[in-house]
Amino acid sequence: MGTVIVAGLANLAIAVAKLVAGMVSGSAAMVSESAHSFADTITEVFLFVALRRGATPADEEHPFGYGKESFVWAFIAAVFTFVGGAGFSIYHGIETIVRGEETGDFLWSYLVLAVSFAAEGTSFLRARRQVAGASRRWGVTPSRFLRLTPDTTVKAVYFEDSAALIGLILAGAGLVLTELTGNGMWDGIASIAIGLLLFGVAAVLAQSNASLLVGRAVPRRVHNQIAADLASIPIVVAVPTLLTMQLGPGDILVAAKVDFQDDVRGGEIEAASDEAERRLRARYPGIRYVFLDPTRGTAGRNHVDGGVE
Repeated sequence: MGTVIVAGLANLAIAVAKLVAGMVSGSAAMVSESAHSFADTITEVFLFVALRRGATPADEEHPFGYGKESFVWAFIAAVFTFVGGAGFSIYHGIETIVRGEETGDFLWSYLVLAVSFAAEGTSFLRARRQVAGASRRWGVTPSRFLRLTPDTTVKAVYFEDSAALIGLILAGAGLVLTELTGNGMWDGIASIAIGLLLFGVAAVLAQSNASLLVGRAVPRRVHNQIAADLASIPIVVAVPTLLTMQLGPGDILVAAKVDFQDDVRGGEIEAASDEAERRLRARYPGIRYVFLDPTRGTAGRNHVDGGVE
């Protein structure tokens, strides 16, 4: 929540400053960067709603909770980034190249870019620390964590802040080349490049959220560990089928067909099922629901290498 709020406030202040600088200098790249920051600000609002709505407790109408609603709002945020940021920047850049632009004093633009870089850098460092800490806890690289994490808000802030820093560099390059050559084409090209950058970020985030909305499984390493924990129960012969699904950023559903020893009593199966659930939740606190279905199988034939690789 803190990461999202800091990013949102920073983006709003930066958007206003960029807009003023863009109007003073006549720079298309600065105006595009303003649209970029305004889009990021609205995105942070959507992500804030995603966090609040996703934390709503389960009820009779939604027995598995509202975790997936956070994916819905995060998907809307990604679409808004594409429409509000990428579309405007590309259009404005093309218009500048075709019609040309009247340039003014670039000093304010350079000052705003410098201040914006410092503010965006602060927000990015906060997001990077959060990603680094989470990746260490899971024992994976930051890049793998970002690819597989269901925490869409942290992923969105990280990618958006990264894109913002790159966008500021592109805008600065466009301003410098325009001032040196006197040709506004470079400013238009920078605006288009910023739009394409936003398009790429929006596409990555939209694809990730769409996968989670459909019902994505847990990462393969987690899947295999769950299978191993179930198979380690003394009276379990095999785990022929293991299904998992992310119900929200911090909630996981586990459903498995389990082959118990044929000569055990019902009470022993119940006790083993309780022990299996305890083990799984002790290892992965995010596991919220565990459903085990006694079924026939083949000894040693466990469902491994499932999940997301």
